[in-house]
Amino acid sequence: MTARWQTAWITGASTGIGCELALRLARQGVRVAASARSEEKLAELAAAHPNIFPAPLDVTVREDVAATHARIIAEFGAIDLAVMNAGVWDPMGAEDYDAARAARTMEVNYGGIANALEPLIPAMLIRGKGQIALVSSVAGYRGLPKAIAYAPSKAAVISLAEVLKLDLERHGIVVSLINPGFVDTPMTRVNDFPMPFMVSSEAAVDRILRGLERGQFEIAFPWRLVGALKLLRILPYSFYFSVVRRLPRT
Repeated sequence: MTARWQTAWITGASTGIGCELALRLARQGVRVAASARSEEKLAELAAAHPNIFPAPLDVTVREDVAATHARIIAEFGAIDLAVMNAGVWDPMGAEDYDAARAARTMEVNYGGIANALEPLIPAMLIRGKGQIALVSSVAGYRGLPKAIAYAPSKAAVISLAEVLKLDLERHGIVVSLINPGFVDTPMTRVNDFPMPFMVSSEAAVDRILRGLERGQFEIAFPWRLVGALKLLRILPYSFYFSVVRRLPRT
């Protein structure tokens, strides 16, 4: 199968969804610039397929993000697909709230995307085409226990994607929002609470690729979890809090 893109840039590519997506695109003939902080893991990923090129990066460093974007364009040409996947999950509730940890979560999950958009948007506007995919989470739909840092950061990404969609679609730029539920990755393996409807990284990337190829705005899965949380999203607060209080906790 041949992909619709020639060059892709994926952040958070060293493990989980980002790693699997890089491999899948590379096998379809896409030149993939894979970014993450771990040079060692990126080297292993690049060794797995000749179409993957390591581009080590800390997405929280604005100048480094811009320099990496410029290097990718200089070496491989225009970026057709950018998947902003870098993120951290720091389980935390009100009882152990730490402002520094919360700020770090926002800095990576939202700020890292903002840093990448700064060079990406002008380059795509000049061409009048391109696709930008932001990876958020169903946790961004509404506040959930133990997600006092994570949920607000992902809610911000959802709002950002909605604004980008409205601003960029008239310029020929496709914006996609990826909202996974629980995916079996190193990030979720630290959890000590029930994770309903867990899917594998491979199944998650199947869904993501189908949605990206169709130019969907929201790509959300698995449908049973998404449906339940979307219902909670529209319930009045009194009903919402009553339901969420009954969720199992450790």
